[in-house]
Amino acid sequence: MTKNAARPFCLAALVAATLAALLLASPATAQRSRAPAEHKAGVFDYYALVLSWSPTYCASAESRSDDPQCRTGRGARPYAFVLHGLWPQYERGYPEYCRTAERPFVPQRTIDGMLDIMPSPRLVIHEYRKHGTCTGLDPEAYYALSRRLHDKVTIPQRFQLPAAPFFVSPQQVADEFMTANPGLKLEMLAVECRGSGNRLRQVRICFSREGEFRRCGGNEQRGLCRSRRMYVPPVRGGPGEAPATAPSRQRDL
Repeated sequence: MTKNAARPFCLAALVAATLAALLLASPATAQRSRAPAEHKAGVFDYYALVLSWSPTYCASAESRSDDPQCRTGRGARPYAFVLHGLWPQYERGYPEYCRTAERPFVPQRTIDGMLDIMPSPRLVIHEYRKHGTCTGLDPEAYYALSRRLHDKVTIPQRFQLPAAPFFVSPQQVADEFMTANPGLKLEMLAVECRGSGNRLRQVRICFSREGEFRRCGGNEQRGLCRSRRMYVPPVRGGPGEAPATAPSRQRDL
C-alpha cells in the first residue's frame, strides 16, 4: 500500500475509534462536569453521606424544641453523629427537587424505620423530597441505600458518645475517621465547622454510585473547616454539657 493510500484508512480508523469512545460514554457523564440547566432524576456523579454533629445542631437557632434528637431529661436518648442525608452530587453543584412520576410521598413505615439514625420525621421527609428524588430511587430504596452507606462508616471512638467537651483540629477528625475506616482517604471526606468556637458541624463522606469510597467533588472543598481547631460540644444531657457559648479556656486534645 502506498503512503497516500494509507491516509484514508488511518483517518477512517481514527473516526471509528472516536465514535466508539463517545458511544461508551453516557450522555449524562458528558454533561455532569458542571450542573445542567435542568436537574433530572438519576443524573449525578457521586453521593455525599452527610453526618451531622447533633449537639451543635441542637445548640443552634436552626433546631426546634420538638426535635427528638434535642430532647433532654429523663428518658431522652443522647445523640452524637446522626445521619443528615444522602446527597447526589455533580462534580460541581448538585441537583435538588427533581421531578418524579409520582408525588414524592414517604410512607410512615419508611420514616419510622430511619428514626434510630435520623431522629426527625420532618428531616426524613425533607431529605427525600430535596435530595432523594434526584437519585432516581423511590423512598424505600433511597433510605435502604442511605442506611447501607451509613452502616459502612465506623465512627471513631471518641466521637461516639462524648460526655465532656473537647477541642480538636479538622485534620485530627479526618485522621481518626481514616484510621477507623480502611480505604478512606483525605480527599474522600470533608470536615465542616460553624458558629461559636468553630463548633464541629458535619463530616461528609463521599461514595461512588456503586457504594464505594471515592474522591469528593468541589462541593465538599468549599465547605471545609479552615480553623486550626474546633470545639466539640458533648452529647446533650451529659455531665459535661456546655452552655451556648463555648469555653475560652480548654486544653487542645
